[in-house]
Amino acid sequence: MPIKASELILNPDGSVYHLNLRPEHIANTIITVGDPDRVDSVTKYFDTVEFQTKKREFHTQTGTYKGKRITVISTGIGTDNIDIVFNELDALVNIDLEKREIKSKLTSLDIIRIGTSGSIQKEIPIDSFLISDYAAGFDSLLHFYESKHVQYDDISKAIINHTNWFVSKSSPYVVKCDESLFNKMSSARTVKGFTATNVGFYGPQGRILRLPIQDNDLNDKLASFNYKGMPITNLEMETAGIYGLASLLGHKALSMNAIIANRATGEFSNDPKTIVDDLIVYALNKLVE
Repeated sequence: MPIKASELILNPDGSVYHLNLRPEHIANTIITVGDPDRVDSVTKYFDTVEFQTKKREFHTQTGTYKGKRITVISTGIGTDNIDIVFNELDALVNIDLEKREIKSKLTSLDIIRIGTSGSIQKEIPIDSFLISDYAAGFDSLLHFYESKHVQYDDISKAIINHTNWFVSKSSPYVVKCDESLFNKMSSARTVKGFTATNVGFYGPQGRILRLPIQDNDLNDKLASFNYKGMPITNLEMETAGIYGLASLLGHKALSMNAIIANRATGEFSNDPKTIVDDLIVYALNKLVE
């Protein structure tokens, strides 16, 4: 049965609604960035750019780097945007948009996030490259899907018990990266991480400006958490949604973070733009090795 127009919304030119893309516009290797301006920071290294479009915070460019076809797309901030981007990218390769039917042969995309993050472990210094092995989602995105089979419940329960998790907050979920991408993109330059994905930047990450927060000790509790030798290393706002949806949809995903702040020591990078640029070059070269 065809997917209803209200569920799979297309633009008049046949492109998917939010991303403004048609299937021929994207490669099978995709780099996601949060900031729309960071798309240019990646594609400035490309040999060619064959296509580009912009709609809202979703900016996309497709081209080649050392002969490899790659798409770069900005997601904006938060797992709510990840829900849009990943479902629409999947629709581009796995749904016949004209017939509105799921294809019999499905395509798996390689999706690499290049982002920034703050460490909560003093041992992980600013200006390092962190690759998320696992991610804990403190948002609620994955709970709206049938997703228990991709979640690591034992780790989730351990986080809840260790932090005395406030019952009115969304229950944490834990998901994992794609192992083959992790191995491909890792080196002596990278640090293995367990990333906490937060639902906001200020209160949810323990920042206090004018508003008091529910649990003043949450960051300390997260920093002291350790599951079988695996501590939570850093805070950001997208990785768990990326890993969860990629796993559910059959895509491979990996999140790479430039650590530009250390919440434990109070440090912030003197040159965050350069460290992000270095991570971009590192990731591109790893992808074409």
